[in-house]
Formats: sequence, structure tokens, C-alpha cells
Amino acid sequence: MSARTWTPDSDDLVVQGDNLPVLRALPSDAFQLIYLDPPFNTGRTQVRATVTNAASATSSRVGFRGLTYATVRERVLSYNDTFDDYWSFLEPRLAEAWRVLHPTGTLYLHLDYREVHYAKVLLDALFGRHCFLNELIWAYDYGGRTKKKWPPKHDNILVYVKDPSSYLFDAEAVDREPYMAPGLVTPEKVARGKLPTDVWWHTIVSPTGKEKTGYATQKPEGVLRRIVQASSAEGDWVLDAFAGSGTTGAAAARLGRRFMLIDENPEAVGIMRGRLGMDAALADWHPGAAYRRDEPYRQGAAYRQGA
Repeated sequence: MSARTWTPDSDDLVVQGDNLPVLRALPSDAFQLIYLDPPFNTGRTQVRATVTNAASATSSRVGFRGLTYATVRERVLSYNDTFDDYWSFLEPRLAEAWRVLHPTGTLYLHLDYREVHYAKVLLDALFGRHCFLNELIWAYDYGGRTKKKWPPKHDNILVYVKDPSSYLFDAEAVDREPYMAPGLVTPEKVARGKLPTDVWWHTIVSPTGKEKTGYATQKPEGVLRRIVQASSAEGDWVLDAFAGSGTTGAAAARLGRRFMLIDENPEAVGIMRGRLGMDAALADWHPGAAYRRDEPYRQGAAYRQGA
């Protein structure tokens, strides 16, 4: 029996494996939206530990009503974020992602200040400078602050379109935001809100919030929701080749899109399978290992509605 691969009629998929051979096995022009959030080449191992407080008769920590408790470290999720040659790793994956992008599709590359300038030059060479659409700044204000320089509190997202003369950008579908000076616009405009600019203020995933998965570099669903709204339509295929905690799939599913998520980290795949209900393994999938829901995508209305 021949190995199973992706087709437009496939169910939503989570694939565990090296994303390069998986991308090479995909047909050209297949995905309306591609979001890539590769490791940022920070030079360190990214770690997130899950901790809880538990009652303890031996701890000296005293809480509510005089009860003693201890902090318990439950699990540690980590991945290596350092490369001997970062761009030799990333370039072939970017080229394959561009190949599988639909002719009217959009590619988002999420980086930070360390690599974004090199990325812009490389992507202009790979895709063509005329295909560059935007640089988005995701700004946040959380965590420690250095006193030796301006504290870096933003990520950079480069946006490229396959065809600058024909691409999908659905401004009407994007959630609006309040005007900063509502007194300067009409009441009708105040009520409707405005289209976000290229600077997005959005908090990171709260360490104590219900959205958190424990994954070290989890992105907030609100950021991915805006990307999916703008650059895809209901029923379109969305691809994330560095899927991590699966936020792209979560946003896509809630908005009625189909998704394919790829990651070689078994911890990440385990988180995604639990988060998205991808219970059924596809035994004949190649390359890598793939998982889908027991229920078909079109029966997933409860999840898309946030249940």
C-alpha cells in the first residue's frame, strides 16, 4: 500500500517529524496561509516549567487560614534555540514554504530583533522584494527589564504575498480595535472601531491564564487570530511548519479553517494533540508520523465556537 500524504480533502493534521522532508512531500500552491515561527537563534535553551502549590505538612510557607504549602515543579518543557549556521537551516525551509503557498497566499515569518534584518534581505532574494507586504510589530510589556539598554519588548513578523497584484487581505473580517482619540472621530466610527495598524499591542500568554499550555515559547491566540482572519477565508488551508504549542491550529479551527501543523519535538506534538483533540494516528503516513481528530473537521463546530 502506498504511503498516505496530504491532499486538499485531508482532515486537519498534526505531523511529527523534520519539517523539511514533510514540506518537500507537499504539492505546490496548496496553502492559502503559511505562518512560520522558527527558533529565534537566541543561543540558549528555552525552558518553561509548570509549577503548582500543594498542601504540605513539612513546609514552612504559610498561606490562607494558616495552612502550610509547598511549590511543586511538575514538568519542564524545553528545546534548543542555538544553531551553528542558522540561515543554512532556515533557507531551504523558506524556499519549500514559498513553493507550497497558494498563488493568492500570504506567508508570515515570525522572528525577533536578533535575526529579522538578515531575514528581510534573504526573503527579498528568495521571494522578490516586490512581494514584501508588511513588517508587523507585536509589542508587549511583560517580564524583566534590563537597565543596560532599551528593554526589547517586541517581536517582528515579516509578511510576504505570492502575487502582489492578487492576494487575499480581508480587512472587514479582522477584529477592530478602539480609537486612541475617540473624540476626534464620529460616533459611528467610535462604535465600529478601527482596523489595527502594523503595530499590535497584545500581552504574552499569562503564566497563570487558561490559554497556557506550558510550552516555552507559546504565542497568544489573539495574535494568530488576527493573522488568520486577514489572510484566509473559511475552509482555507493554513500551514504552520514550526507549530510548537499549536496556537495556529487553535486559531484556525475556531475560525473554520483547516490546518496542518508540523513539529519534530515530541513534547510539542503531545501538547498539540491534547489541545486540538488529535487522537487518531495515521499508520500509513510518510514522512514522519501524523495525527487527526476522531471526528472529521466539518463536525468540529463545538470547538470552533470555543467550547
